[in-house]
Amino acid sequence: MKLRMYQVDAFSEKLFTGNPAAVVILESSLKDSVMQSIASENNLSETAFVSIYQSPIYIRWFTPSTEVDLCGHATLASARILFEYHPELAGEEIIFDSKSGILKVTKNEDNLCLNFPEDQPVEVNSDPIFREILGIQPLKLLKGKDDYLAIFENQKQIEQIQPNFSLLSKLDSRGLVISAPGDQIDFVSRCFYPEAGIEEDPVTGSAHTMLTPYWAMKLNKDKLEANQLSKRGGELYCELINSRVFISGRSVIYFEGIISIV
Repeated sequence: MKLRMYQVDAFSEKLFTGNPAAVVILESSLKDSVMQSIASENNLSETAFVSIYQSPIYIRWFTPSTEVDLCGHATLASARILFEYHPELAGEEIIFDSKSGILKVTKNEDNLCLNFPEDQPVEVNSDPIFREILGIQPLKLLKGKDDYLAIFENQKQIEQIQPNFSLLSKLDSRGLVISAPGDQIDFVSRCFYPEAGIEEDPVTGSAHTMLTPYWAMKLNKDKLEANQLSKRGGELYCELINSRVFISGRSVIYFEGIISIV
């Protein structure tokens, strides 16, 4: 079996920055175990499998070690490939079905815009373990559907934190997001997911479904600019409308090719 596969740097306009995602186009069903093996072989934070034979188009996301329910950057990457190589399927808007429900992606000038459900975080008591993990006590600790969110005072603190990943992997969550007001933009963040095989994710669209409602309320504004301060970096433009989060960003196609599954 031969499958078309692409790699896209998402949430960036420059190659070798942003978050790289693999996109595998499926024209028929594929076993879950094979999808996981492909994702493990790719060894990227996520590989998206896009079933173009289904309507709506079904999308699934795998890290090197597990399947996840929602992934923003790999959804943006998948939409870029469909707009570029399958315009007959894309039109002006792409509708994906997924384990997180219906997800829509539209063109917004030079960006693609994800339409995702919000993840409203709830404040929780700060356990001393978070100071051990991060080396500094958060100002506030919240928890969303999948992740903890630790809030800090300024961007410099976010840049300097070196987590204890051994302790972090024991949290009762998918991962831990840290965030603070930005020096030049609305907010900055970093995202850690060692339990999913990703110590630090370069750019995390799904985390911004939690970050956006928090900072929208905190800053009293619905349109926000964000940077994820990983080594590769990433730029996101977020907007909160009712209970939906619109996350816009650019992307660059790195390669296209064929993989052979024996």
